[in-house]
Amino acid sequence: MSLKKCDLNLFLVFDTIYSERNLTQAAKALAITQPAVSNALARLRKLFNDELFVRTARGMLPTPVADGIAQNVSDALGLLNASIMEREEFYPALAERIYQFSMTDLAEDLVLPRLIPYFQQHAPGVALQSYYVKRTELVRNLARGEIDFAVDIPIVEDSQLCHQSLTVDDYVCVVRHGHPALQQELTLERFMALQHIHVSSRRKGLGQIDVALLKHGCERRIMLRVQHYRVAAAIVETTDLALSVPRYLAVKYDLEILPLPFAVPKLDFHLYWHKHSDSDASHRWLREVMTRLFRL
Repeated sequence: MSLKKCDLNLFLVFDTIYSERNLTQAAKALAITQPAVSNALARLRKLFNDELFVRTARGMLPTPVADGIAQNVSDALGLLNASIMEREEFYPALAERIYQFSMTDLAEDLVLPRLIPYFQQHAPGVALQSYYVKRTELVRNLARGEIDFAVDIPIVEDSQLCHQSLTVDDYVCVVRHGHPALQQELTLERFMALQHIHVSSRRKGLGQIDVALLKHGCERRIMLRVQHYRVAAAIVETTDLALSVPRYLAVKYDLEILPLPFAVPKLDFHLYWHKHSDSDASHRWLREVMTRLFRL
């Protein structure tokens, strides 16, 4: 079988198997039957004269040949999709589509209160789904079109991704009204005497505040570790625990806001998308909308 005569759908199957590592899951993702996936894999094996994927207890693992062509296949599929998208026009007021975002709850608190009202007024048929994709899986999810955008701090570096800054904000400390800490200026020593809440979806690991404190040789007393900021803020309202959050989030709560007595790098949220989507009219529209919304 020559490459000229090869069905391009075979490469879509290859890309999906490479991502899913499972024939059944690949079939579900492609909305075809598992025998059809198996048949396509057999044709690919003949084309490349290689097994491509080997069945193991950990799933269908790629051979060195499969690893060698995976990026080129993904890039080619992305370029084909981008070429089609370039020719399509986008009318927000008439559009019916769903944007898929990867965001943490901190990013959701920043983006959604601005973006959803805009959708309701200017693009009522447009919907949004938000969930968190691990950074190790982010590039591939964006490349495959499984998500359209990601909002994250600028630590995701890859030549396949484009990004722009959305907002830069400083961290502050919040406590309840009447908290003893309000009676004097919050110094580093007094900050360290407080009992703190740390918000993270990870079971362990340091946050921005902790990294900054290490430069002063300090380690704060974390009395509570939770996954969501709204829960943390509700606990701060009724206890003497302290919470350090970006200012944009702090002003949403009925809490006292105190400047941190030490330097912390500002929170810098970026919007990420795959370069293949750069010319997609619907993507370009949303990027322009978000740029305007975050300049207000």
